[in-house]
Amino acid sequence: MAAVLASPAAADPAGPATRPEGLRDPAKKEIAMRLVSAAENSSLDWTAQYGYIEYNVEHNAKENRGYTAGIIGFTSRTHDMLELVDRYAAVAPDTKLAAFLPALRKADGTPSKAGLGKPFEAAWKAAVTDPKFRDAQDRERDRVYFDPAVDRAAADGLHELGQFIYYDALVMHGDGNDRNGFGGIRKAAMKKARPPAQGGDEPTYLNAFLDARKAAMKAEQGHQDTSRVDTAQRKFVAAGNLRLDLPLDFAVYGTAYSIKAGDPK
Repeated sequence: MAAVLASPAAADPAGPATRPEGLRDPAKKEIAMRLVSAAENSSLDWTAQYGYIEYNVEHNAKENRGYTAGIIGFTSRTHDMLELVDRYAAVAPDTKLAAFLPALRKADGTPSKAGLGKPFEAAWKAAVTDPKFRDAQDRERDRVYFDPAVDRAAADGLHELGQFIYYDALVMHGDGNDRNGFGGIRKAAMKKARPPAQGGDEPTYLNAFLDARKAAMKAEQGHQDTSRVDTAQRKFVAAGNLRLDLPLDFAVYGTAYSIKAGDPK
């Protein structure tokens, strides 16, 4: 049985059920969203990314992910974009994005943009004015990436920093068990160190995980820059900031960022 992750909520006289634990605490989750946005969109303002959509030929040639869009980088090749649009169309059947579902189904698993192109991009950007579309992105982000990552990290006995490290890895690498997927990265880390739930030292395990994560990034042409590990996550581990407390000073792709308490969202 996994070790119970100690948290401030456990000491709350009102009871832990009254407060989210770990990275699910709204303030901690906001930090996680801003950290991912800095790496994915070169901006701390993650809420400005609902309407982001891009098909870059050079980027696509390296990663073959087709369109990348939205707050977490949903892609037309890796199925999450199709699921998002499908679920959104179910609650907003009049959306113009619904017309592109056949093309998205054909593109799923490929870098093709046949039947998509500029009209699809325009429909995506127009949909951002609908709160249901923004809510759909939030829900899919949590269902596919955030919640599974936090659950697994908590089961491994990891605090907020480790939960974020799992989340960021799952966003980039997907949930595959091959050596470059999240499952393969975690398996490689566990060959080098034990997680806290198995009696291991947390920083030692996190560094082993980041070593495996960096190797997986280097194996993909589109992820040769590993600064989101080297000058961000690794820096937090070295500082012993397992709770992901503010302030956080870090750099991604050579750009310095700072997240401080009281910063506007």
